Amino acid sequence: MSMAGNLRKVGSLRKVGGLRRVARLARRQPRVDLSHPARSPLGSAVVNCVTYIDGRREAGDHDLREAVRRVRKSEEGFVWLGLHEPTESEIAEVAELFDLHPLAVEDAVHAHQRPKVERYGQTLFAVLKTVCYVEHTQVTATSEVVDTGEIMVFVGSDFVITVRHGRHGSLGPVREGLEADPEQLAKGPAAVLHAIADGVVDDYLTVLDEFQADIDEVEEAVFAQNGAKVDPGRIYQLKRELLELKRAVVPLSRPVLELAGRPLPAVPPEIQAYFRDVSDHLLRAAEQIAAFDELLNSILQAHLAQVTVAQNEDMRKITAWAAIVAVPTMGCGIYGMNFDNMPELHWRYGYPLMLSVIAGLCLVVYRGFKRNGWL
Repeated sequence: MSMAGNLRKVGSLRKVGGLRRVARLARRQPRVDLSHPARSPLGSAVVNCVTYIDGRREAGDHDLREAVRRVRKSEEGFVWLGLHEPTESEIAEVAELFDLHPLAVEDAVHAHQRPKVERYGQTLFAVLKTVCYVEHTQVTATSEVVDTGEIMVFVGSDFVITVRHGRHGSLGPVREGLEADPEQLAKGPAAVLHAIADGVVDDYLTVLDEFQADIDEVEEAVFAQNGAKVDPGRIYQLKRELLELKRAVVPLSRPVLELAGRPLPAVPPEIQAYFRDVSDHLLRAAEQIAAFDELLNSILQAHLAQVTVAQNEDMRKITAWAAIVAVPTMGCGIYGMNFDNMPELHWRYGYPLMLSVIAGLCLVVYRGFKRNGWL
């Protein structure tokens, strides 16, 4: 490709990267967090405790036990309890009330779990990894690009318990969207699980769009005129952050497929169709991660090739100047020997002639290296 073509390519990359950043800022909207103070004596870990009947939120302030008693007495609706980083003592009463399995409770408290879906009797326990894009002005060797958290979901016939870990991933927008669609919310706790999974996977795609802008920025820097001077730590940092994103996305594929096709308690067939849509979006995210990984590998290889080429050019220049310096060194070395009978040793014009010959030879050698591109 010609030099003009390379410049056009860099210009287009700069334009695309700038447009993506403008679009990213334009589409960013503040999220509404509908969480409110605890309504039960369980402590600050309780974010929300709401009863839903026929897809509509029940009015009034009731503690957790009262809400469960009303739902089970009427055999209609369900309770949605939201927790944030509960301790063992804070979740103990919840586990006893809903008969949660001790292993699932332990996972919910300690977090750092692999995405999964497990069945304990008539209760489902799902673990989802949440991701959040960390804003920054420029990618450096120590930039944090992706922040991860976790959402654990207990799903029963008349309850949903969400346990959130991390500084992001608020379920307020999910609750708001479901309450705006009572028909969907009336389908029960499985509809809540689907909405949470769908929101988590949509966040994957949003973060990947942001991630692409960072890759474009690094790619532009690598293929610029001084691309060999780019810090390779920036590329490695993007690969590390992409690996963290991959650990959140890829393991979730099998659990979502199980929710979409395997008969499970508390997940009716009509909800399984919705999980197939989530599975499609998740597959798209996984494919995009694989493509980004290949692209970063190519950028890294191109950068290493540029460094090698720059080093070779430096070595050629050093070699050329060493060859030029060798010419006067050789002449001075010969005439620096202490012999009595040397040609033109006592001639009046011998010294200026020798300097002229040395300068002429140096000029010839310089022009030869210049013509061959070594200087």
